[in-house]
Amino acid sequence: MSNLYVGIDGGGTSCRARIRDEQGQLIGEAKSGSANILLGVDIAMASIVQAISDAAKQGGLSSDDFSRMHLGLALAGAEQKSAWQRFIALPHPFASIVLNTDAYGACIGAHNGDEGAIMIAGTGSCGIYLANGQQHVVGGREFPISDQGGGAVMGLRLIQKVLLAEDGIGEKTPLAEHVLAHFNQDIDQIVEWSKSALPRDYGQFSPAIFQHANKGDSLAIEMLKQTAADIEMFLVALNRKGATRICLMGSIAERIKAWLSPPVQSLVVEPQFDAIEGAIMIAGQPEHNLY
Repeated sequence: MSNLYVGIDGGGTSCRARIRDEQGQLIGEAKSGSANILLGVDIAMASIVQAISDAAKQGGLSSDDFSRMHLGLALAGAEQKSAWQRFIALPHPFASIVLNTDAYGACIGAHNGDEGAIMIAGTGSCGIYLANGQQHVVGGREFPISDQGGGAVMGLRLIQKVLLAEDGIGEKTPLAEHVLAHFNQDIDQIVEWSKSALPRDYGQFSPAIFQHANKGDSLAIEMLKQTAADIEMFLVALNRKGATRICLMGSIAERIKAWLSPPVQSLVVEPQFDAIEGAIMIAGQPEHNLY
């Protein structure tokens, strides 16, 4: 039977799967839960299997077809060698697995396998420049110590500002009121929530930040200015490493361009393909394994 190629783009919030046949025809596409391997390799594998199962059903396939599927995995957290090794050691029903980072998959897709750079900012963030067979990475060391410019850091900073506003330090804007309403006006509830909140839990507030900024909310505008400065910091760093074509990818990065300075905006180009397509490009090619 013919081979199937599966691309997986997995982050802290969701896992997206796309299946193509040997001719490149789309079989199916689906989405499931978190696939950041630092949040648990078993959780990530379960999300991957679920997304592939749902995508397979669209094309009239089932788990019986897993054995002819070659997977290209572009997963958040794969940059940590120990997590990469734990995931690769997991038993699986697929023909083969190639594992690299979500940023790597995004960069391969964005430039159709050619040299270039991307700045990915969704729940987390990472910049990567591929040139002469080498990866040059900035950021991407996971929330909360890294991932500036990503939704989780945005949400964390927002929560901090809301708590300060509650103490009379700073203005209690409509955005702050929106967050307080989410927690039933209960500060203790926010504190308790924070003890177990995951990156995606903080990231859930990023859409509201953009919405309120469009309405002139001063806190929301402050948040986006800081996020833009963070992303610009990474774009400048990539440029210093030699990148002259940088794609903005991810739910935050794609909406932040207008907030960047004109010189930095001039470095930005449109991606040719998405991260899932980049993951498909590395499927069945073990030389693309990160380790």
